[in-house]
Amino acid sequence: MSDPIPTYEEKSELDSSSVEKGSGPNDYVVTAGSHHHFDVHDLDQVQRKLKQRHVQMIAVAGTIGTGLFLGSGHALQGAGPLGALIAYALVGTVAYASLCSLGEMTSHAPISGTFPHFAARWVDPSLGFALGWNYWYTNAISIPVEISAACILISFWDSNMNHQAGYTALIAVLMCAVNVFGVRWFGESEFYFSIIKILLITGLIIVGLVIDLGGAPDHDRRGFRYWNNPGPFAGSGLEPNHIGLDRFLGMLSVLVQAAFSFQGMELVAVAASETESPRRNIAKAVRRVFYRIVVFYLLGVLITGMLVPYTDPNLLSNSGTAAESPYVIAINLAGIKVLPHIINACIFTSAFSAGNSFLFSSSRVLYGLGLRGQAPRIVTYCTKNGLPIVAVACTAAFAFLSFMNVSSGSVTVFNWFVSLSTVGGFFGWWGMNLTYVFFYRGMRAQGLDRTKLLYHSKLQPWLSYWGIFWNTIFILINGFTVFWKFDTAGFLTAYLNIPLFFALYFGWKIYKRTKIWKPHEMDFVTGIPTLEETETPEVPPKTIWDKIFNVLF
Repeated sequence: MSDPIPTYEEKSELDSSSVEKGSGPNDYVVTAGSHHHFDVHDLDQVQRKLKQRHVQMIAVAGTIGTGLFLGSGHALQGAGPLGALIAYALVGTVAYASLCSLGEMTSHAPISGTFPHFAARWVDPSLGFALGWNYWYTNAISIPVEISAACILISFWDSNMNHQAGYTALIAVLMCAVNVFGVRWFGESEFYFSIIKILLITGLIIVGLVIDLGGAPDHDRRGFRYWNNPGPFAGSGLEPNHIGLDRFLGMLSVLVQAAFSFQGMELVAVAASETESPRRNIAKAVRRVFYRIVVFYLLGVLITGMLVPYTDPNLLSNSGTAAESPYVIAINLAGIKVLPHIINACIFTSAFSAGNSFLFSSSRVLYGLGLRGQAPRIVTYCTKNGLPIVAVACTAAFAFLSFMNVSSGSVTVFNWFVSLSTVGGFFGWWGMNLTYVFFYRGMRAQGLDRTKLLYHSKLQPWLSYWGIFWNTIFILINGFTVFWKFDTAGFLTAYLNIPLFFALYFGWKIYKRTKIWKPHEMDFVTGIPTLEETETPEVPPKTIWDKIFNVLF
């Protein structure tokens, strides 16, 4: 049974909202005061140019990158085949919970600013401020990380370090150019990059099965051999005298690493304000994410654990190229030629795609902050084609930090800087789930039927509770290994982002004197377009090719 609807007298006492006569299930509609900047129709100038095929391919393969292709080897070495599979499965449920929470809120409000704005609208403006700046910073600093990864992948063919500066400049300029040309260029590039990534992971899974079943030139049938010897679990080496605890700690370390591989799934919702028929397309994308996690991540990690023992010395390689991929290690051991070069080329495109996506998503969050008065108004400036050029330029400037990795004297500082941002993604997921809990309570209190949204999950609000719990754990255990051999720099880079986040929250709260919204105070109306304003009529497929296209995209 829903919470009682507040009386008109109770509503009239709200100090930061107004109540207008409405025609919905309640007789009155709550709207926030103008000082909250929820209605930005006159300012928001982005255009809906991402098509259905763009959004669906971004949703299917947007997060597949070096974290899966190369990071799965480190996960195998750290926790063993079964330990890595359990870690990826657990993190997969948390990623799914976070995207379901964000997808439902976006289905109600497909507007600029995405989850930081939802937090400001339904939890506390200060939380939206903290989440927005935290997300912008952590994604912006990830851009030079992906550029550096792409340059390292090139070293698979050209190991001359004198050429690294040139490669870095070229990749940085190309990445910025794709975003400066507009959202349609971004959509097209991600569409084809996603196809490459899907073909790569599908091909690797098939090749892995062939090798495992003895179809490679060496005709060695591996099966689950490596699950028996050296075993299903690997230890962390932190507690060698306590084997069970050591294996548990190994799995904990992989939990954090696996979470990095999944982060970025929210991109499809971040792009909602620039997507054609966003409610329908994002509903499709979120419904398919479960199968993506099972097929690409869990099946991929399962095959990885069957191909290479976690004691293989090549897994310890920090080359950053395809040479450290467990698939390439297995391919080389099986005597298959040429494939490693093809795999390295495909992983290079995935690194470029990841940096491209980080630039897009962080610039749009900065744009949303500007719209709501939580960033300088200049970042809201758009070109006539709807490109928030100032927000893109401010974010793109981070790309050139990748030159720090060219100078040996700056590498350590660069790595510290990068480590500061690692926990930021967990705060983003945590914020999505927490905001959903408030959203759910507010919808019930105001008599709004969330089941009428184009997307809703029957597992809510339990999914969001699950996401809040585990993301809190991820934030706390990030960098836990430093407590076995304490290192001041390691501790600061692992945990400094926690006080930074709360400094943003309480700083804005004190400055603006914001408060946490009560369920009957939440604004579910202002500045949110109707179905008629965003959705175009869906044309049913007629030919066999139309039906195949509809299934794929």
